[in-house]
Amino acid sequence: MSVLLTHAYYLSNDPKEHKIMKPYPPLGQLYISGYLNEQHIENHLFDTTFYAKEDQLAFIKEKQPDIVAIYSNLMTKVEVIKLMKILKTDAQYGFPTIVLGGPDISYNLKNYLKAGAQYLIIGEGEETMAELHNAIINNTDVSEVAGLAYLENGVLTRTKPRVKMKDLSVLPLPNREAIPMDKYLKTWKDNHGMSSMTVSTQRGCPYTCKWCSTAVYGQSYRRRPANLVAAELKMLKDTYQPDSIWFVDDVFTVSHKWLTAFHEEVIKQDAIIPFECITRAERLNDDILQLLKEAGCYRIWIGAESGSQKIIDAMDRRVDVDVVKEAIQKTNAMDMETGTFIMLGYPGEDLEDINTTVQYLKDANPTHFTITIAYPIKGTSLYSEIEKDIITQPDWETSTDREIDFKRTYPRKFYDYAVKRVVNEVNYHREITKPQNRDLKKAMKFKIKSLLANGLMTVTK
Repeated sequence: MSVLLTHAYYLSNDPKEHKIMKPYPPLGQLYISGYLNEQHIENHLFDTTFYAKEDQLAFIKEKQPDIVAIYSNLMTKVEVIKLMKILKTDAQYGFPTIVLGGPDISYNLKNYLKAGAQYLIIGEGEETMAELHNAIINNTDVSEVAGLAYLENGVLTRTKPRVKMKDLSVLPLPNREAIPMDKYLKTWKDNHGMSSMTVSTQRGCPYTCKWCSTAVYGQSYRRRPANLVAAELKMLKDTYQPDSIWFVDDVFTVSHKWLTAFHEEVIKQDAIIPFECITRAERLNDDILQLLKEAGCYRIWIGAESGSQKIIDAMDRRVDVDVVKEAIQKTNAMDMETGTFIMLGYPGEDLEDINTTVQYLKDANPTHFTITIAYPIKGTSLYSEIEKDIITQPDWETSTDREIDFKRTYPRKFYDYAVKRVVNEVNYHREITKPQNRDLKKAMKFKIKSLLANGLMTVTK
């Protein structure tokens, strides 16, 4: 009996992502594939990123797997449902058992099961997938498999929760050989001048930000030993020669003890590859910044979300905005790039908060910043808080949580213009404050766009 692991992200079908061209492999499924290999369970992996659904279906038809395990998240849910419906109704694919996993599963159990899934994996997938496979092949009781949800006589049934892996050293490396890694490296190189790969060193996050989903790994902190992470980097360096690494961890510097060991190991094992990571401002200091730089770090993304302390507190971020600003400035001073994330439209945010965020970005001066408009993910504290205020709840099968709208301080359209205003106002400031090579014509274009957006904000307010 074989398992086919796949997902439903098709890069060519996503104009926005196609413009950005920064695709990364399905790391979670690569971990599951590596684990199944270690358990001697036959499995195949079809990574859809660079292929069309027709290619995916042809692969499934060729392999005729007994189980198709599909990863689903906020971005891919609609396509996952379409794929399930094809596999459920077309005999040429052998009517495989359909298993779903991923962060969008846990709080949408009934919806996914009604849409065609037979089993849902709640939380971490490696052990559950292996045990479910064995239960199906041996025709034993699946109710004994922890971390599952399924329908029994039309009734939602959940097995006992899966205990999270405590010792991540037992995890085999992701099965990167199962995917066209060369396509990822080439795509990055052609579009950005440097190739990039992903590495995971931890699972879970100990923090409590209200808008963040912890559906898969939970509010926990578990770390792979530093020597094993360094060994993985050494292998990637020797095998693929990537120009950079993106550590996918939520808070890379949460443990200073671990980071000190990591610094020692990458130097000892000749495993240094330039990398970027995400962390929190209060988990940075001068010594940690120095260790990061010596270990190969060239860019740190430091979470802010807002320049307004009022909004940061409403998010339960538990950080001082001035500490964030100082961390960005210190990182800049050490000749490492910085990035930060901004969220507009959070409940309670008003124009004064947005103006404060603009000033914060000007003062902190991160190398990069991204802006999103707040949206409620089911299962988060934010969703619970705004559920009674939802004004737009589109059809579940054909939409995502991003399309849910709720009563905010201003109408939803206001925030589209607010994003443009923040981006252009900050870019204007950057251009006119350059110590040299200022482009005043470019600066005025930013200013005009900022004023235009500000005017439209006023109209829609």
